[in-house]
Formats: sequence, C-alpha cells, structure tokens
Amino acid sequence: MQAWQVHENGEPSEVMRLEEIARPEPGEGQVLLKVRAANINFPDALLCRGQYQVRPPLPFTPGVEICGETEDGRRVIANPALPYGGFAEYAVADARALLPAPDALDDAETAALHIGYQTGWFGLHQRARLQEGETLLVHAAAGGVGSAAVQLGKAAGARVIGVVGGPDKAKVAQELGCDVVIDRRSDDVIAAVKEATGGHGADVIYDPVGGDAYKQSAKTVAFEGRIVVVGFASGSIPSPALNHALVKNYSIMGLHWGLYAQKNPKLIPHCHERLTELAARGAIKPLVSDRVDLADAPAAVQRVADGVTTGRVVVVPGLNARTEGAAA
Repeated sequence: MQAWQVHENGEPSEVMRLEEIARPEPGEGQVLLKVRAANINFPDALLCRGQYQVRPPLPFTPGVEICGETEDGRRVIANPALPYGGFAEYAVADARALLPAPDALDDAETAALHIGYQTGWFGLHQRARLQEGETLLVHAAAGGVGSAAVQLGKAAGARVIGVVGGPDKAKVAQELGCDVVIDRRSDDVIAAVKEATGGHGADVIYDPVGGDAYKQSAKTVAFEGRIVVVGFASGSIPSPALNHALVKNYSIMGLHWGLYAQKNPKLIPHCHERLTELAARGAIKPLVSDRVDLADAPAAVQRVADGVTTGRVVVVPGLNARTEGAAA
C-alpha cells in the first residue's frame, strides 16, 4: 500500500515521503481499516516536527483522525494507532474505540467530525457548562477547531463572537453563523468585545491559540466567566496572572480531550451520540474547505501548520482518480 512516512523530524512538506510499504498487521484488539478520508489536524504537523506529546518511533505515518471502512463494509470514525496513521491507504485502530459514521455526513465531513467537535463539546459543555443565552467568544473562529466551537455554541443557543485574522476568514465566520465577527488584524479586539457585550464581557471564551489571544481573553472575560484553554496554535504558551483571575472572579479551564479516553471513556460515545443527533438535524456540519488526494498530503499538512487554511482540509485517497474518471 501507499503511505506517507516520516523518517526524521521537521516541517511536514520536507519530511513526509510517499512510500510503498506492507499493510499494517492489526495487533490484539485492533482492526485493519481502509482509509476513506483522513482529516488533517494541527497535531499532525507537531508529530512531524517531533513536538507533540506523543512521539511514535521513526518511521511513522501521521494522520490522527479518519473515516475508515471495516472488512465488512461499515463506515466508521477512528483514531489510527500510531505509527500506522491515516495518511495512507490502510490504517489500524483499536476495535473498542470505533464509532459509527453519521449517515448525514459524507466521508470527508465524517473524518472531520471527531476530534475538533468532541473537543468543542467537552470544552463548552463538560467543562464550561455553556448556557443558552450566554455569550461565547471563539478565537480562530474560521479554523478547524474554532469553526466546530462556533457551530456547537450556536446549537446550544449562545450568542457567538468570532475572532479571526483577515477579511477572508471574517467572511467564513459570518457564514458559520457568528453573531459578531472581529478581525484581529484591523480591529481592537478588547474594545470590540466590550462594545459588543455592553461592557459585560464574554461568559465563555474558547481559546485554541494562546499567546496574545489569551491576553485578550483575560481582559474581555465576564464576571464568573470561563476561559477554556484547548491549544496553543500561536506557538506561545501564556503564563496566566492568577491574581487577575482572583480579582475578576473568572475561571481558567484546561481541556485535554484525549485524557477522557483514560479517565472517563464512556463519555466519548455519549458525546458522539449528541454530535450525530446534531448532524442529523443540520445543526452542525464540518466545514471542509478543501479535499486533496493522498499524493498532495504534505503540502496540505503544511498549509494547516502555517495557519493559512479555513475550516478543515481532508485527504481523500484516490480522489484524483475519481475526478479524472468523472471528467472522462
């Protein structure tokens, strides 16, 4: 089979090599899956760089989230078991962790439903307890993680403020349903949030960015508000001033979604049921901005790493062949 292999750490576009390798052999409790689509996540770039909390042995295939097909033809959602990741024609995954693919979504949308939306659901509901009528501020609202949080916030009945970088991303955030869109490149984020909330601030802030975004969060969070820290896409990990949290009465909440698989695994299928219901009634739908063939995976992973994409970019093995066949 064909698979992208990383033999040394570095930038995805430089270290991913397309190779012909043997299909992986499932271990005990694992299944072999045909990859129908593999969603690109920022951790895939961190894996290539050797900067992720999990460091698989070299060589490995990145790709942490797929829509796969079992030997009996079922469509499923899976997190491949590294080093046999999803940027390949086949991957392996733990059988107990497979989730049914929603009928309402195609393969690429299904591949993009799992990590980002589970993170959003756990962050907004399990951790921050977002309530109907509250104001939710989402940083990087047009990105993969942010767009999921926007949709989930709207589905929960919140008023959503989206912070983005640039007019193109502002347009995407508006189309996603943000009630207020703030362009951090041209607007004063702090002043704009205060104006949009009548000085109240945001009740819940969803931050996958860190750095300056966190500083803005601390200055715009409401009394008894909750800042949910889900990542550091900016590359800068902030150092919160806890005296400020004390004086202003707000909470800083960390969210490591993967930890639930160890500490409370029953919540993951419960969350998936909720997401499936929301997808069935059209309340959520992953924003897949680009579908690329397996051959184009490294450039696509690099674009996600560089922060120039909107929504989700999904690798679909055999896409070029299907496109050429349709054109013929």
